[in-house]
Amino acid sequence: MEKYDLAIIGGGPGGYEAALAATGYGLKTVLIEQAALGGTCLNRGCIPTKTLLHVANLLREVERAADFGLTAGNVQLDMMRLQAYKESVVGRLRTGMEQRLRQHHITLQPGRAHIESAGHMIVQGTETIAIEAKAILIATGSQPVVPPIPGHDLPGVVTSDALLSLTEVPRRLVIIGGGVIGAEFASMYAAMGSQVTIIEALERILLNLDKEMAQSAKLLLKKQGVAIHTAARVTEILSEEDGLRCCYTENEQPETAAADVLLLAVGRYPCTEGLFADGIGIAIERGHIVTDEYYRTSVPGIYAIGDVNGGIQLAHAAAAQGRNAAAVIAGQKTAMETAWVPSCIYLEPELAAVGLTLDQARAQGKKVVSHKYSMGANGKTVLSGGERGYLRVVADAASHQLLGAQLMCSRASDIVSEFTAAIVAGQTLEQLGSIIRPHPTFSEAVGEVVRGEN
Repeated sequence: MEKYDLAIIGGGPGGYEAALAATGYGLKTVLIEQAALGGTCLNRGCIPTKTLLHVANLLREVERAADFGLTAGNVQLDMMRLQAYKESVVGRLRTGMEQRLRQHHITLQPGRAHIESAGHMIVQGTETIAIEAKAILIATGSQPVVPPIPGHDLPGVVTSDALLSLTEVPRRLVIIGGGVIGAEFASMYAAMGSQVTIIEALERILLNLDKEMAQSAKLLLKKQGVAIHTAARVTEILSEEDGLRCCYTENEQPETAAADVLLLAVGRYPCTEGLFADGIGIAIERGHIVTDEYYRTSVPGIYAIGDVNGGIQLAHAAAAQGRNAAAVIAGQKTAMETAWVPSCIYLEPELAAVGLTLDQARAQGKKVVSHKYSMGANGKTVLSGGERGYLRVVADAASHQLLGAQLMCSRASDIVSEFTAAIVAGQTLEQLGSIIRPHPTFSEAVGEVVRGEN
C-alpha cells in the first residue's frame, strides 16, 4: 500500500498544476495518468490543434506573398511531415513536463484509477497498485461527444481526436457543430485546400460569443471559403461509393452535403466512466461531478476540477482550479482569481474575450460606456496585411472601471491578458490609457480603444 497526502487522477493541465502547487505546500503527491502525460490539451487538443493552425496560416501568408512583393514557388503541403512536426512539438513539451514533475519529487504513476472509498484507490497498469491518500483530486477531463445520429459509426466519421492525425487532406470536409472546435478545424482545413461545410443546429455559430463577434467570425470563415448552414439539423449520415453524404434539414427543406471525412464537433462530456466503486456516493448531475466553490465533492476528502466538474472547458481554467484546489487541500488561501477567465478562438485574425459583453452588462441592469476601435487604423495591422478587426471595451458608466473586452485582431490571444489583469485589478479606462505601449504594435490598440479615440 502506497501512502500519500494527495493523489491526483489525471495528468492534464489541471492535474499537472495541482501537483506542482501541492509539492510547494509540502504535500507528498502522486499523479496518476492512464494515457499520455499532458491530457487532452497537450496530446489531442490545444497544442496539436494550434500547431496545425499555425501551418495553415503560414499557407495563407504564402498565397498572399505577391502582395508584399515576394515571388513564391510551388508550395506543397506534406501532411506526413506536418504530422511528424506536430508529434515532435507534443513530444518535446511532454518530456519537459515529465522532467519538471520529477524535479519536484512528484511520483508519476501510469495506470487507470478506480476509487474504492474516500482515501483509497486501486491503480491498474502494468501492475495493480493500492494507494492510500488523505485527499483525492479528480482531474480526468472530458472527451468528444458522439451524438446518436444514424451513421455516426461509419468509416470516415471522426471526432477531433482522429482529425488531428490525418495524413491526407480531405477534398471535402463536413463539420457537424459550429462551436470553437468546429470553427478552428474549418479554418485550418480550408487553408489546406479542403472544401469545408459547417452544419450547425443553432441559429448561429459560436454561440458563446456576443452576436457582433460571432457574425464577424462567420463572415471571416465564409471569406476563407467555408460554407455555413445554421438552424440545420442532421438526420442521418450515409455511406456512398465516393465517400459520405450528410443529410440535414434547413428551413424545413431536406438538404445533403457530400464528404470524404465528416467531423463530429458537437461538444465534450466529462470522463468519469469506471472511476468510482458502486455506492461511493459521489453526486453527479448531467454527467459532471458536483462540487462546491472549494472543489469539494459530496464525499469528504474527494475533490474535482476542470472539465469533469462541469465548469468552463478551458485548459487555463483547469490549471487555475488545480492550483486553488491544492491550496484548499493544504489548508492555505487560494491564489488564482477564477471569476474572470479569458477565452480565445484561433482563427486568423484571432478572437478573444474576457468579462462582460455590452449586451450582458445591459441585461444585468448596469449603466455602462463602451468604446470600439477599428484595427484598420492600427499601423502593425496595415503593414502586415492583416484583416481589419476591432477591439471593444465595456466599462462602468460612472467609475469607468473596466468590465469586459472583446478582440478580433492579430495576437488577440496575447493582448487579452492585459484586459484580464486590468479587470482583476479593478483598473479604469483612464488608468489603462495612461500606459505607454511601443509603436508599431498590435497592443497599442489597447490605448486607443480605452481612450475612445477612433
